[in-house]
Amino acid sequence: MAYLIEQWQPEDKDFWQKTGKKIATRNLWISIPALLLAFAIWQVWSVAVVNLPNIGFKYTENQLFWLAAVPALSGATLRIFYSFMVPIFGGRKWTALSTASLLLPAIGLGYAVQNPDTSYTVMMILALLCGFGGGNFSSSMANISFFFPKAEKGTALGLNAGLGNLGVSAVQFVVPLIITAGVFGAFGGEAQTWVKGAESKQIWLQNAGFVWVPFIVLSTLAAWFGMNDLASAKASFKDQAIIFKRKHNWIMCILYLGTFGSFIGFAAGFPLLTKSQFPAIDPVKYAFIGPLLGALARPFGGWLADKIGGAKVTQFAFIGMIIAVFGVMFFLPNEGVGGNFWGFFACFLALFALTGIGNGSTFMQIPVIFLNMHQKFAQQGLVGEEQARLDATKEGAAVIGFTAAFAAYGGFFIPKSYGTSISMTGSVTAALIGFILFYVLCTALNWWYYARKNAEAKC
Repeated sequence: MAYLIEQWQPEDKDFWQKTGKKIATRNLWISIPALLLAFAIWQVWSVAVVNLPNIGFKYTENQLFWLAAVPALSGATLRIFYSFMVPIFGGRKWTALSTASLLLPAIGLGYAVQNPDTSYTVMMILALLCGFGGGNFSSSMANISFFFPKAEKGTALGLNAGLGNLGVSAVQFVVPLIITAGVFGAFGGEAQTWVKGAESKQIWLQNAGFVWVPFIVLSTLAAWFGMNDLASAKASFKDQAIIFKRKHNWIMCILYLGTFGSFIGFAAGFPLLTKSQFPAIDPVKYAFIGPLLGALARPFGGWLADKIGGAKVTQFAFIGMIIAVFGVMFFLPNEGVGGNFWGFFACFLALFALTGIGNGSTFMQIPVIFLNMHQKFAQQGLVGEEQARLDATKEGAAVIGFTAAFAAYGGFFIPKSYGTSISMTGSVTAALIGFILFYVLCTALNWWYYARKNAEAKC
């Protein structure tokens, strides 16, 4: 198989049906499990850190919070750089390399948690390395956007991201199960004694890291031997940096912060929020359901956007999110009294589903906005039609990656806003009101620039 494809014209219907679709689909289905593993590694500390005090680690509550939070910070920051890597290195090479890099935090975590004397500095470094998983999203989405025509980008990007996002719920579901047994035998190390009050049991917390290792290796090999690099996708950082001068790059950053930033932030903060507001409820039993629903809703959002328009779907998503946050506020207890967990949980499930739909629709909007913009340049005689298409594809891919980087900071700031709100006001209500105001801003921006009848970049 020729790993480098010199000619790639997905907008040519004859080329797409005869050649392009099969190649693009193969690259997509290799990309999806690689991205799922990346999300799993990115979020693994959110589950593992809960057990550290019970197996002998003497970290303060604040130290534990930072271990759970820093993967979001490093992942979001790495996404900024990963956004531009595919046109520089090639999608096949970069996917294989970035997937292989996940072995460092996976194996490192597996060894570190077996010794309660492991220094906090080492643990912080490992948590930071988990950010490799967060960074992979930007490069993965940029890569897949090169392969598909305008009419199918929403569905393809929705599948890649939505099924990739399943890594969040997968890690929250798999880790509590896999640490209960010594599945790796002598290779996996000895069990730790988990103690809480009078209760004690044997666990293998190292499995939280080791369980992903064989899958990472297989996924790396699949990417190296099964994916392609596109010659037409080549671009230097200087070529791509023009997106920082594009107004729509920054508007879409805000919209995607509202959708994906909310998704990853709610996923990271839901267990802690539930425990603080409903102490009698075990959040671990329910934590994976919301991210699962949001991940599954994303391909639907992309597909629906392809059918009726991305801006319409995004508008619906933000209006629904505003209503759902009001619902969360309604079902919260007041000064520890009253409240209804099931109403609270239902509203959060609605939030996860709506963020997933919005994730899919916003990523459909980006390539369409930039394709339409460059087609106008061609109509004005500024560039040729083929050059306009290439420029639009490269800029759209870079914007997809950069908006993903910008939005990933929601994974840190949403849980942090809960804690700040509680410490300053004694309640999370202030944080939730802040979310509502931000979603109102997103709704207004989307309507003005993309959804209304005479919008500047209707899509």
